[in-house]
Formats: sequence, structure tokens, C-alpha cells
Amino acid sequence: MKKKVLVSILTASMMVVSLAGCGDNRKSADTESAESATETVAEESTADAATEETSTEEATDASTEEASDETATAELFEGEYTIGISQFAEHGSLDNCREGFIEGLAQNGFVEGENLTIQFQNAQADTATASQISDTFVSDNVNLICAIATPSAMSAYNSAKDTEIPVIYSAVSDPVGAELASEDGTPVGNITGTSDALAVTEQLEMIREILPDATKIGIIYTTSEANSVSTIEEYKKYAADYGFEIVDTGINTLADLDMAASDLVSKVDCINNLTDNTVVSGLQTVITAANDAGIPVFGSEVEQVKVGCVASMGLDYYQLGIQTGEMAASVLKGEVSASELEYQVIDEPSLYVNTAAADKIGLTLDEELVGTAAETYDTITVE
Repeated sequence: MKKKVLVSILTASMMVVSLAGCGDNRKSADTESAESATETVAEESTADAATEETSTEEATDASTEEASDETATAELFEGEYTIGISQFAEHGSLDNCREGFIEGLAQNGFVEGENLTIQFQNAQADTATASQISDTFVSDNVNLICAIATPSAMSAYNSAKDTEIPVIYSAVSDPVGAELASEDGTPVGNITGTSDALAVTEQLEMIREILPDATKIGIIYTTSEANSVSTIEEYKKYAADYGFEIVDTGINTLADLDMAASDLVSKVDCINNLTDNTVVSGLQTVITAANDAGIPVFGSEVEQVKVGCVASMGLDYYQLGIQTGEMAASVLKGEVSASELEYQVIDEPSLYVNTAAADKIGLTLDEELVGTAAETYDTITVE
């Protein structure tokens, strides 16, 4: 499970080590040797105290210097800034992306409540609402718009393209397909960001290892989400190399998901979930239908595994958000314009496994495979 590191300004505290003597100092009158022994112990104690005091001073100096360095990295950037964050839907991966984005800004001198005001709006998986949100941010003349997920990114670009407001997006699977970047990766305007392009071949290889006899993989997607359409094409391109056929079914709204899932599970050996925002919003509907049919659902990132998908070769969306925040900070500082920054991709997926989800359908996972997982979960957590 990912570890979130909240930015902090370390303060070195002086540690004073005192050595307190005890007992009385009366000399024994019995023999000179006793007096000599007492003097020797006193000298050694004094020497030890001096050594410890020196060591403490050196440690304190080192701690102070380290704290000074940390403080410098977290120093607030001069000025006051307002950022609008438009998130397309409410689910774990996008929430993690938003939190990581705020952390990435803070690590680079833009701290909410200090020199940064954040206006956050969630479109609740509605494209019309996403457009209204970005229009509002433009009317408010924010310094920068952060758009999380493809529909929000496309809306923000359309709203801000005739202004000087930069747009930084995150969790956009195919920026080129969404017409937010050119084929060579360069921005189409004052817009750039990070992509969560899925590790398609790695995912197919994982599914083959877990299900050696499977032939058909089902995928549900939203027809209006460009990122899902392009990702399915990637799956179809490589599926045959692993002995699979992709059976896909499109939906228009969340209301269509129940019927689509119930129908699809009867035709395939497993379900492979994308980062499709609408489908992820109703993921428990898909998992329930698959559990009833006794087939596994594979996710595309760690949050989906936590809530009941068997496994995933997925990304860490919190780290993706941090990377996006770093890009936004560079733009706010005037170091580079969004139109000069090519979009960036995290392309090193990790294996995540949920043994409880596998047990629920009687699926035995290879112990060697489980042993290679970045994170293994033995419970299903649904909020």
C-alpha cells in the first residue's frame, strides 16, 4: 500500500545531555588507595562527560543543518495563488491523484492555507458539469486549473484555451487520442500534464499466468470516454499474443452498468476493469455480478484491488499526483510554460493482489506469483 508522506518543516530541537553526579564527596580516611580510586573514577567520569557533550554538540549541529536544508526545500514561494481543481468523478484512484497533486505543490513551495488557495469541484461523472466547473474557474481567473481525468481535462482545455490560464491535467490515459497533445507528445496549447496509460501487455501476461485456460476477457467501458475507447483498442491489438479474445460492451451512463455486467459475465472467463471513470464509480456492481458467476475481476490500479478485484498490474495514483504537482509548481514559478512541457507518463507498473477476493470465488493463486506482489491484501475494503 502506498505510503503518503506529508510535507513538514522540520524544527531541530537542542538536546542537552546532563550528567548528574550522585553520592557524597567525602573522602574515606581509611587508606590512600581508596582516595586514589575515587580520583580516578572522577577523572574518567569527567572525560566521559566531555566526550558525550562534544558528541551531543556535533549531533545537534548536524541536526540543525539537516533541518535547515529541509526548511529550504519547503520554503514558501513568494506571492498568493489560486488553483482550481476539477475532478471528474469520486473514487479512490482520482482522490489519491488529487491528494498527491496537493502534496507535490507543497513540496515545491505552494502550501494550501499559506500562499495557496484551492477551489475544488467534483463533476460526479457528468461531462456537462465538468464544463460548468471549468467555465467557473476561468471566470474566477484562477492562476492555474488542474483537471483530473480525461473528460475534465478536455473541458478545462476548451474553457481556458482563449485565456492565459494554464491547464495541468492528470490521469489522462491517452492525451493524443483526447486531442490534448500532438503525436510527438508536444502540447496542443497551454496545457500539459501526466498520463496514466495502462500497462496493457503486462496486465495480459498477469491474467494468463493466473488463468492458464482462459480464452475470453470481458471489458465494460463508457462510449463517451475517449481514454477507454483507445485503451480497448490497445487490448485488442495485443490480446491474441497471449491467447485471448476481448469481448467488450459499451454503456452510456452508470444506470446501464447493472444490465451490462450481468450479460457480460455469462460470456467470458474474467472481467478486466479499466480506469473508465463511470465504470469505476460502479465497480461494486461489476464485482457482484462476477462473483455470482464465479469469475474474477482484474483491476487496473491498487484501489480497485483493495475493494475486491483479484489482482492488477497497476499504477500508484498518489505518486502520479505528486509528479503532476511538481509540473504545476514549475509553471506557477514561471520556470516553464505549460505549452513547452511534454506530457509525462509513469510506466513502471507494480503487481497488487487481493487473496480474499480470490478466495471468494474459489480461485487458487500461485504462491510464487503472490510473493512477487508489491502489496498483498487479505481483506476486501469497501467504504
